[in-house]
Amino acid sequence: MTAITYKSALAAVALTVSATLVYAHGDVTPQAVDTAGLPETGDEWLSENPYRADAVGDEVWARAVEIGASGYNQNCARCHGLEAISGGLAPDVRFLEAEEYGDEWYIERFRFGYTQNGTTKMPEFGELLGQDAAWAIRTYIETRPDDASMEEVAEELKALRDQIAGYGADPAAADADALKARLSEIAANIETVSGAPVADSAAFRAANLIDGTQDAYVRAAEALTIGLSAAH
Repeated sequence: MTAITYKSALAAVALTVSATLVYAHGDVTPQAVDTAGLPETGDEWLSENPYRADAVGDEVWARAVEIGASGYNQNCARCHGLEAISGGLAPDVRFLEAEEYGDEWYIERFRFGYTQNGTTKMPEFGELLGQDAAWAIRTYIETRPDDASMEEVAEELKALRDQIAGYGADPAAADADALKARLSEIAANIETVSGAPVADSAAFRAANLIDGTQDAYVRAAEALTIGLSAAH
């Protein structure tokens, strides 16, 4: 799968993350997740993520990542951290393997929550948010980039971010194709923690946002800023 193919869908991911960061440290009351655009999974709970690209195709997968980003930041980030990078308060869910074993653990905890010594550590989300939202959030989580991979390219991404931000003010000298190509090249070498084949990294998001328009440069710079900030 190439980074540029899914520009429209992945562009929304960056905007969704940016728009929902405000909720990351807000009320823990579960917030409804709009799953429009995803295939319905039915009433019987599944034990394996149905929204992976090899099962539903790349466009549905991208939509699941987009919806999952929104659902995660509204309902999970307060404890599990922005971009699923835990600060130690709760498990770092990025390390859940992107296969059936990880799916089974995830969906069990999502549905029924977790209580320790009579204290609720995680509420029951199953009936409140539903299965479609659950698997969309899972899809988002398993695409989180590996810290080490991000660290290796952080300085270059910062430089590209500053360059792209400048084009947001004046795009006259911008070479959109060259920027997309370099960001895509960087993104292809960023691994996931879970073992999923594609990392929804800041580079990946920015590459898919750039289309040569001034507004796209602004949004791409924002996506890089958010991704780099969360990684640190």
